[in-house]
Amino acid sequence: MNKMELIAPCHFGLEAVLKKEIYDLGYEILKVEDGRVTFEGDAEAVCRANVFLRTAERILLKAGEFRAETFDELFEGIRAIPWEDYIPRDGRFWVAKASSVKSKLFSPSDIQSIVKKAMVERMKQRYHVDWFEEDGAAYPLRIFLLKDQVTVALDTSGDSLHKRGYRTMTSKAPITETLAAALILLTPWRQDRILVDPFCGSGTFPIEAAMMAANIAPGMNRAFTAEQWANLIPRKLWYDTVEEAGQLIDLTAGADIQGYDIDREVVKAARENARRAGVEEMIHFQARPVAELNHPKKYGFVITNPPYGERLEDKAVLPELYSQIGEAYGRLDSWSMYLITSYEDAERYIGRRADKNRKIYNGMLKTYFYQFLGPKPPKRSRQQEGTDKNAAMAADRDAAMAGRRGTGSNGTDKE
Repeated sequence: MNKMELIAPCHFGLEAVLKKEIYDLGYEILKVEDGRVTFEGDAEAVCRANVFLRTAERILLKAGEFRAETFDELFEGIRAIPWEDYIPRDGRFWVAKASSVKSKLFSPSDIQSIVKKAMVERMKQRYHVDWFEEDGAAYPLRIFLLKDQVTVALDTSGDSLHKRGYRTMTSKAPITETLAAALILLTPWRQDRILVDPFCGSGTFPIEAAMMAANIAPGMNRAFTAEQWANLIPRKLWYDTVEEAGQLIDLTAGADIQGYDIDREVVKAARENARRAGVEEMIHFQARPVAELNHPKKYGFVITNPPYGERLEDKAVLPELYSQIGEAYGRLDSWSMYLITSYEDAERYIGRRADKNRKIYNGMLKTYFYQFLGPKPPKRSRQQEGTDKNAAMAADRDAAMAGRRGTGSNGTDKE
């Protein structure tokens, strides 16, 4: 199997971020729809997309697409797909999820049942058996119906890609890793700029930012369902992809990333999550309320997911809390602030209107990503850039000399 269509679902409203990620990986974009991006790639692309993409929820291998308004049409459409090209005789296959939007067929359980029966009928004819043991590798399917158009895909990821493997302890209302990464990528933050999350919770924003700064691929320390698909993807491709990811890591990357939370136990959990992610040394965590947020440096970023009533029993505290956010932000000279919330009076109590806001669905919850934009830092002069370059060259020379120290010109050790 050479080229194939791959579907990457994502949070609604963040398709453009994922599209750029896929493009930067070197793959051709075929289609962008609400909540998903379709692109073209080979077997290696399945591995690299799972390991490297920060904002995709999973990677699906498209097996077929057709129109169906009746269960008979659904059955025949599924049976026409060459399942023997995807699933071996001992493969374990089932419909992990079926969803229907604005379609005549709307019962997920009935859709799942019909699809399974049609697959079995097709494979019985091709493999010349009446019974499948299904004791081999897992091949879960996902079925989408939109306006009677059926899309059928194999799930290569298994667990959602937001499960990086580092977050074993979470706060009461954590933001997912994929959403946090996407929101950071929506900002102009780079590793040479300060980043503070005053409601860090389990540390997701600071950890995702640190992983970006150190160029740590989000999926390099977890497993994927398609790793067992030897009939479709050679095992070596997974090893090669993880090796590629490992070679790109730079833990010497300088970054000023800080995470605060009023709950000391939550901060402790955030530190442990950062340790598991391999970025503990890159983040400063501290138990501190937002009212004490301050920083002497200029041109930093606040990127945060403050409480918005979903996890607070008494919404009456929100006006005071958001007022404190506004007061703290007012003390930060030339900073930008980005926060995601569903609290409708956020701007009112922060004390100013956001320069931009973006509607984003956090699961089924409609939220807004408010963007308060500070000024850009002044560009460095050519003289300063030259000074920095000379200093870097001098440091490289010193390091090279240190490496040769104790060795004579003929390669023998000096006494």
